[in-house]
Amino acid sequence: MDLSFLPAWRLAQLASSGEVSCRDLLDHAIARVERLDPKINAVVARDFERARARAHALDHGPRDAAPPLFGVPMTVKESFDLKGLPTTWGHKARAAHKAECDALAVKRLEAAGAVVFGKTNVPVSLADWQSYNPVYGAASNPWNLAHTPGGSSGGGAAAVAAGLAALECGSDIGGSIRVPAHFCGVFGHKTSWGLASPRGHSLTDAASFADISVIGPLARSAEDLRLGLEAILGLDPADTGLGFTLPLPRTTRLSDLRIAVWSHEPGQATEAETTELLDDLARHLETEGAEIGRAARPDLDVTEAWHLYLTLLDAALSGRATEATLDARRAARARLHADDTSADAIMLRAIDLSHREWLKLHERRHHLRRVWAAFFRHWDVLLCPVFGRPALAHMQAGETSERHVVLDGRTIPYNDLLFWPGITGAFHLPATVAPLGMSREGLPIGVQIVGPYGGDRTTIAVAHLLEQSWRGFSAPAGWG
Repeated sequence: MDLSFLPAWRLAQLASSGEVSCRDLLDHAIARVERLDPKINAVVARDFERARARAHALDHGPRDAAPPLFGVPMTVKESFDLKGLPTTWGHKARAAHKAECDALAVKRLEAAGAVVFGKTNVPVSLADWQSYNPVYGAASNPWNLAHTPGGSSGGGAAAVAAGLAALECGSDIGGSIRVPAHFCGVFGHKTSWGLASPRGHSLTDAASFADISVIGPLARSAEDLRLGLEAILGLDPADTGLGFTLPLPRTTRLSDLRIAVWSHEPGQATEAETTELLDDLARHLETEGAEIGRAARPDLDVTEAWHLYLTLLDAALSGRATEATLDARRAARARLHADDTSADAIMLRAIDLSHREWLKLHERRHHLRRVWAAFFRHWDVLLCPVFGRPALAHMQAGETSERHVVLDGRTIPYNDLLFWPGITGAFHLPATVAPLGMSREGLPIGVQIVGPYGGDRTTIAVAHLLEQSWRGFSAPAGWG
């Protein structure tokens, strides 16, 4: 039996039944990493010996009530603490750092039975759609090594797509789970903000939730996303004993779904083949009996919501920035033209917001959250692009604000591609990415399934229905 591309749920089933040992699952994953990872540079910090000890302990422990991820070999993003390994976020000055304990998400995944054996590549400060840094170098996309697997959870998406890890835990503030899932043809889930504690996912040992930022799983099936979500779900017990229960999926049948489809937005570059694939999916879902709303949109000003996201994003990211970085950005702000409305310009103008200004924006955000809530009282989910195009070719020269990309012959600033990840991000909504199709150049394209706040189980359930009815994970050629 070839274990390489089996979903995590199936590996757990094999291990809990005793058909395959946890050690065999782990050794198979490690052998693939040692043989294949040099091609993509995805698994950059390795914890093989501790993982082997854990697999041995699982094999020799009770199996009558095996946890749901029993024996599943997996990785986590480099930005999560794993005891004894560096947590650098791509910063060379952190290369000698050693984490003193595991992140809370790692502990919870291991409590669910998983075997974490390493950490995956990221961009510097987790602030790019490409995963390269001076500590570990660049990760590549297993579908085409000349392309990036995305960022900032790019190494994890590449590892899952290449069959090196069965599950990954990533994080997302501007598409950092969703874009790599889309680039690599895997499933990914951005959780509703605040549902899963990020303790141990910080360079400063922060105790608070960063605004907009969340953690969540990447995998080869929607069911694996569900298992990963259930494992990491919950507040930090160091803060509170309070718990919560997420709503069950609104439906488990396509024919009962009310689906809004937002396949393109005037003024926001989206390649035609992405829009066409999404429109094809909408027609398919109609044949399955779903109610489709092609013109359904939340009752908001899209440009206002987009600029609000960018402003709040920059404010959230400012906590990671050094004074030198902020000074350079202030100088760039002084050079802006008054009519520049690019994403970079909006974010530069957000530097040094007063707390009072931020509170006004935060209040406006909550008014728009209510607009989204009203929208989702009629529509179960919204389908939209994940990103304006498939995986980017490696592009590592200059700052992101200095780069440009071409979409269907139109040249746009690199960071203007934040639109599709960001239009829901500021409003704390959950979003699941599932495979949508393939581009003409042979790269994966994903669909973003957005739901109401707390509707994580619904968006994952819809991804599962699409997996059965439309398209699931397929392995890239040459990675057997």
